Amino acid sequence: MHGRVAFYAPLKAPDHPTPSGDRRMGRLLIQALEATGAEVSVATDFRSHDRQGDPLRQMSLRATGTALADRLIAQYRALQPRDRPTAWFTYHLYHKAPDWLGAKVSTALEIPYLVAEASFAPKQAGGPWDLGHQAAAQAIGAANWVFCLTQLDMACVEPLVPDGHQLVFLPPFLDASAILEGRRDRATLAARHRLDPDRRWLLCVAMMRPGDKLHSYRRLGAALDRLGREDWQLLVVGDGAARAEVEAALAPIAGQCAMLGAVPPSALPEIYRGCDIYVWPGVGEAYGMAYIEAQAAGLPVVAGHERGVPDVVRNGETGLLTAPGDDGAFAEAVGRLLDDDQLRAGLGNAARDFVARQRTVASAAAVLGAAL
Repeated sequence: MHGRVAFYAPLKAPDHPTPSGDRRMGRLLIQALEATGAEVSVATDFRSHDRQGDPLRQMSLRATGTALADRLIAQYRALQPRDRPTAWFTYHLYHKAPDWLGAKVSTALEIPYLVAEASFAPKQAGGPWDLGHQAAAQAIGAANWVFCLTQLDMACVEPLVPDGHQLVFLPPFLDASAILEGRRDRATLAARHRLDPDRRWLLCVAMMRPGDKLHSYRRLGAALDRLGREDWQLLVVGDGAARAEVEAALAPIAGQCAMLGAVPPSALPEIYRGCDIYVWPGVGEAYGMAYIEAQAAGLPVVAGHERGVPDVVRNGETGLLTAPGDDGAFAEAVGRLLDDDQLRAGLGNAARDFVARQRTVASAAAVLGAAL
C-alpha cells in the first residue's frame, strides 16, 4: 500500500456528473492512484476558480482558501497518526485556479506535496489574474513532485522546479477497456443513425461551445468542404450552447453530415469502433481525451499540430498532424487516408497498440507509484 492521499482539484470537482475533460482526468488520476494501492479521499470541494479576472474575487478566494487550509490542518492533526494523509495531491492548478491549500497543509503535516497538470504562463504577470499567477508559481516551486501531462507544460514549469524536486512527464491516459474489448458493428450504427455503410465514416466528438471548440468546428467544416468527393460521411457527437453556430459552420457539408447530438459515455465506444477516421483540428486543445479514445478504437487521427496534440497523437505513426489553420493541408491528409486503405489500417493498428501499451491507467499508476 502507498499510504493515504488527500486529493484536491481547485478547478472542477472530479466527481461532478458533467463529463468534461478536466473532470474525467481528475477521476482517472484518482483511479491510477488507487491502482498503486493508495487510499484516496477528496480533501474538499472548495474551488478557487476565477473566470473573469476579478482581483477582489481572487483576494476573497485566497482568504477562504487560507482559512480552509488551517481548518484542514486542525482536522488532520486531530486524527490518529495512522489515519492522517501521507501525501497531498493537487490536480490542475494554474493562474485562474491556484492552489491555496496544498503547500500549506503539506508543510504543516510534513508530508509530500504532489501536483499534476500545473500550468504557468509568464505573460499573465501583472495582468488581471496576477494574484493567481503568483500563487501558481509558489505552489509549483513548493511541490516535491510535479507531473506534467504535456511537453509544453514541462517547458513552462521547469524553471520553477527547485533542485532536488522531481519534474515528471505523465502523459494523458484513460481506462480504454470498454473500447479495446468491444467489437465493430457498423450495421447497427448505420440502421440507428441512417448512415450509408458503403461510405467511409469520419468522426468528431466535441462539445459545442464558443471559443476554441467553435473555432475547431469552423476549421473542420472549411477543410472537409475542400474534399470535393462523396465517398465519406461525418458523424458529429456533441451538443451545447453554440449548436446553431456549429450547424452554420458545417452547412457546406450538411448533406454528408450526421448530427448525433449528445451521446451517453456508455454509447461512445460503439460509435468509435464503427468509424474509420477521427478528424478534429484541435484549435487551442490542451491535449484532447477524444483523440486517445479514438486511437484506442483503432482510428487514425487527423488533427492540427499544436499545443498538447502531439503528446497524444504521434504524427506519421498513429495519425497525421497538419499545420494549425491550414485547411488545405487538413483536407489533403483526410483525402490520403480515404484513398489509401493500407495507410489507414496501418496507422489505426498502431494507434490501438499505442494506447493499449502506453496510455492506460496501469501505465500511469507505474509513474505515480514510483513517486508515492
